[in-house]
Amino acid sequence: MVVVDVGVGTGLVAREAAHLAGDATRVTGIDPSSGMVQQAKVPLGVRLMCGSAEAIPLPSACADFLSMGYALRHISDLAVAFCEFWRVLRPGGIICLLEITPPERAMPRALLKAYMRGVIPMFARIVARHPETPKLMRFYWDTIEACAPPAAIMSAIKDARFEDVTRYVELGIFSEYCARKPLSAAAL
Repeated sequence: MVVVDVGVGTGLVAREAAHLAGDATRVTGIDPSSGMVQQAKVPLGVRLMCGSAEAIPLPSACADFLSMGYALRHISDLAVAFCEFWRVLRPGGIICLLEITPPERAMPRALLKAYMRGVIPMFARIVARHPETPKLMRFYWDTIEACAPPAAIMSAIKDARFEDVTRYVELGIFSEYCARKPLSAAAL
């Protein structure tokens, strides 16, 4: 299996992909930040490249699996990104996109917001001992809150011609979006 991890960041998802694929050379991590590419902690053999979800620097139909771990909220144009995911995947290829989704109901949403903007920054200040860390952790919630709603994400995936589009939610906030490029896509 050839895997592309878009928004590789620290390398967490790419590390697991290398383990599951059984061969680190079959995994490529893509990130728009050259700093993240340089700092990613991945096994020897994982290829790291600068690029974005909207412009992946890989040939068409080169991957069997495309992952994105908690970076969906940073995509500026879902339609363009999902068309790019389609381009990079081989027929039958699968996407798996992970994201934190604010709860739909007002009370759980307010509690999560208070936790992410209040409690987490306080602990981050104590643990990290860097004056900017609390600001970063508050920004983290802002990015979660600004993410496209799940229905819009599902619709954009379907509009990009993916099939078997599903969303699984864990603990009310962790969303996993999966879909498959049809085997018949070779003729499209």
